[in-house]
Amino acid sequence: MHALDYFNARLEATFSPMDYMRATQLNPDKYLLIDVRNGPSHVRSLTIKDAVIIPQQELSNRLHEIPKEKEIVVYCWDVWCNTAAKAAIFLIEHGYTVKELSGGIAAWKEMNFPVTDASQGEDNFDCGC
Repeated sequence: MHALDYFNARLEATFSPMDYMRATQLNPDKYLLIDVRNGPSHVRSLTIKDAVIIPQQELSNRLHEIPKEKEIVVYCWDVWCNTAAKAAIFLIEHGYTVKELSGGIAAWKEMNFPVTDASQGEDNFDCGC
């Protein structure tokens, strides 16, 4: 694969947190953000605001919850996590249009974008203080 093909494919398959925020501001009904992280719920209590929580291990049993008319954006923990990529492949194989949120929730938090903390039961805009 030529470098230009690689980078074009990468941009087609991913959203940076900033690009996702801009895209949803322009067309909020076009996208569905899904938190696909696996693991106990207490370690996943902090999520991106308005994300639907469907762990990757549950996707096959919960496809009926995911509308095919929306562009699906999946995320996991960080750049070192490949759970979102596995979820994206599964969803694409089932006819969905999918992108991965680059950097996962770690990148989102680093940019101080809105998150929800289920352990506190309220929205939390992390200022990074």
